[in-house]
Amino acid sequence: MAASFYSNSIHVDFESALAIGEPGMESMFQALIASDLQGFLGCPAVVYEEALVEFFENGTVRDGLVVSTVNGVAVEISEKLFAETFDLPIDGLADIFEMPKDKIFDARSIVSLTGEPVTLSGLKSQMKMHYRLLCDIMAKSISVKAGSFNAITVEKFSLLTAVVCDVKMNWGSVLFGILKNMVSPGTKQDKGFAIQISLLLESVPNLVLGESSEFPSSKILTDKTIHRYIVVIDKSGAQEPADAPKVKKAPKTKVASKK
Repeated sequence: MAASFYSNSIHVDFESALAIGEPGMESMFQALIASDLQGFLGCPAVVYEEALVEFFENGTVRDGLVVSTVNGVAVEISEKLFAETFDLPIDGLADIFEMPKDKIFDARSIVSLTGEPVTLSGLKSQMKMHYRLLCDIMAKSISVKAGSFNAITVEKFSLLTAVVCDVKMNWGSVLFGILKNMVSPGTKQDKGFAIQISLLLESVPNLVLGESSEFPSSKILTDKTIHRYIVVIDKSGAQEPADAPKVKKAPKTKVASKK
């Protein structure tokens, strides 16, 4: 079912997200813009579900191109077309696993809730609120791999580091490589990029697409959905911002638990 291609996805309404009035969140979204990911994460949120199913069923990689057939029409997506469609940079680091160790070291302290470097085998609850959300964005909208979204992995943290430490990335190559894995059998890559693929299919000559549907509003990051995210995290007790008055409640909770 096509919905499975975006069941865990997150999309971003940057204009709304930047109006949230929370400095940490605003700086994080500004960092995404500075990393040139706005065109990819914030493109028009429309999906063509039937076309997506056919695209993945017939998709493969041939001569470096992602090729498929949708409604009898041949589809070819090159890295150049992919990068141009989403205004992605094509210079810089092209392999996320080659992220400089000093950048990862710096990021481990920058994102930390306590000031102590986060452990790369731990949980994202070690991070400040806005970096937890950034970790979700990287996991659900960039790397798109199955597994616990609460766990930190080297891949997710390397992606996060690229944004946090303003590492110059060849996002065109990185993201197109992920798309190629999505249509390659035998990889551990989940299928995703539903919105982005739908947008690419719109530009294919003579391709008549079926009925489009709006991306679920609950999966689009706006000031409203981000506030809801913060409330859920606060209620779970997983994090309370260090500069918030609520921190004063922590000792009372601990004392009560000892009774």
